[in-house]
Amino acid sequence: MPSKNQIKLIQSLKLKKHRDSHNVFVAEGEKLVSEIIRNKNTKPLWIFHTSDTDTSIISGDYNNVCEVVTEQELKKLSFLATPNKIIGVFSKFNSYLNNNALNNDITLCLDEVQDPGNMGTIIRLADWFGIKNIICSPKSADIYNPKVVQATMGAIARVNICYTHLPDFIKRYIKDTGNPVYGTFLDGDDIYTSNLNRKSMIIMGNEGNGISKNVSELITEKLLIPNYSDNKTKSESLNVGIAAGIICSEFRRR
Repeated sequence: MPSKNQIKLIQSLKLKKHRDSHNVFVAEGEKLVSEIIRNKNTKPLWIFHTSDTDTSIISGDYNNVCEVVTEQELKKLSFLATPNKIIGVFSKFNSYLNNNALNNDITLCLDEVQDPGNMGTIIRLADWFGIKNIICSPKSADIYNPKVVQATMGAIARVNICYTHLPDFIKRYIKDTGNPVYGTFLDGDDIYTSNLNRKSMIIMGNEGNGISKNVSELITEKLLIPNYSDNKTKSESLNVGIAAGIICSEFRRR
């Protein structure tokens, strides 16, 4: 049975300040927990699971942090409306910047992407398209927000994600690599007819305001995802997660 202190601590991890102070985050569900356990860049502090959980997903190395609980006990720990058999509390990943990977492949930069669902979707997209690095502005959604973690479906364990001041980072990137920096704009060039360089940085902007002025001034190549609707009234923009999927797909297709 989880102790009152354990329940209190886990429930406090809904808030970023507590995730930061304890340097841990929560993951729920057999698939997600198993994907994170495979990553040697983190370790579980606690794993609570029901008796019908597939325990093969838990390495023998972690038996000492595992505890069988009832469904009612799991519900007291879970952030989900319907708890999913297992919940793990893990140390945060050790993020790093691999200059060779940044210089020679696509890097995604998120400029104040604040919706947890969008953040989780973009991390999952990056994993799907083999993009190893995502750089986020400090005001972007916290990747350890439980909603973000769940939305990644385990991709959070395979994509390196860092937070930094984007304008300074982009300036250094351009100076050091000479690679193009792409962003989407209504006055950009059609992405389907543009020459695209995989050794590049792609900026995705805020859900409501797009790419910020300080960042947009540094973009070297403006792209447009064309609207093919023949309706008189059209959608003004795409959801940032959908736009990221289109862009990543087109870059990889080339």
